[in-house]
Amino acid sequence: MATRVLIVDDSALIRQLLTELLGADREIEVIGSAPDPYQAWEKIKSLRPDVLTLDVEMPRMDGLSFLQRLMQLQPMPVLMVSSLTEGGCATTLRALELGAIDFVTKPKIDLRSGTVELAEELCAKVKAVAKAQVRRPTRRSLGGTSSAIPAEALIRTTEVVMAIGASTGGTEALREVLTALPAESPGVVVVQHMPERFTTSFAERLDGLCRVRVREAADGDRVLPGHVLIAPGNWHLAIRRSGANYTVRTHQEPPVNRHRPSVDVLFASCARYLGPNAIGALLTGMGADGARGLLAMRQSGSATLAQDEATSVVFGMPKEAIQIGAAEEIVPLHGMAAALLRRAARH
Repeated sequence: MATRVLIVDDSALIRQLLTELLGADREIEVIGSAPDPYQAWEKIKSLRPDVLTLDVEMPRMDGLSFLQRLMQLQPMPVLMVSSLTEGGCATTLRALELGAIDFVTKPKIDLRSGTVELAEELCAKVKAVAKAQVRRPTRRSLGGTSSAIPAEALIRTTEVVMAIGASTGGTEALREVLTALPAESPGVVVVQHMPERFTTSFAERLDGLCRVRVREAADGDRVLPGHVLIAPGNWHLAIRRSGANYTVRTHQEPPVNRHRPSVDVLFASCARYLGPNAIGALLTGMGADGARGLLAMRQSGSATLAQDEATSVVFGMPKEAIQIGAAEEIVPLHGMAAALLRRAARH
């Protein structure tokens, strides 16, 4: 049965383009469109779409206000359509906090050269979003505070590195994990599938919420206790050894599993240079990126974890890892930080 999509965007040209791109896929049916949230709400009630694509800047009511009300009244899978501007990055990240599952870059109307690539991404994400687990935003997402795991729960060590990979649903999953870490946590390296510009805003947002320091990684950065390095958009992130220290390398070699950054690239480097000194965790996400890398980590002596199905927004990447025997332990999201720290304490 085809995935039924309602498009919400104030631009008639964007609505037409999205309708054409989605309509070309036999597994997707565009059942309607709306230029603003008020008309969208009426069509949601009458048409009952499986997925909503939502613009962030619209007349009469902005996309965030509408999303927040929608997720409280009638939670449903939402795919944000965002522009790659600095303001758009922050707005889109906030939308993910409020319950949107994923986002795509808004197409430029005057440039059709990338339409085929955009269509593939758009259709794949619509199908993934349709199968995602939708949750109402938590009090934390709406502005509440989080409680971190106390520092005494951790045996301090500068040798252990925690490597985390995520994709669809990962921005909120990472926030839950990282905000629970104490300031004395082992160093953390992260790959979250995200385009350029978004990772800077994402790191800054997390840095304001966490006890650990969070920033976008730069080539040559040391991996230090109490610090989190996030792979920059469109750049791979890998671990390397420099004497007794661990540093990161960022590079733009070809995409792996159609992703740059790729979780497999990070995990493979951890297997090579860290071995038993690493802990790998694969969180929610579409596809299989990270599964083979996590297996390589396990084979090198690393501790390996995968998020369970019940708490994954999209049980793609963790499922692949579990199926090939890459994960030693399957962990719900709310227990992931504690599991990482417990493994570090055993080192």
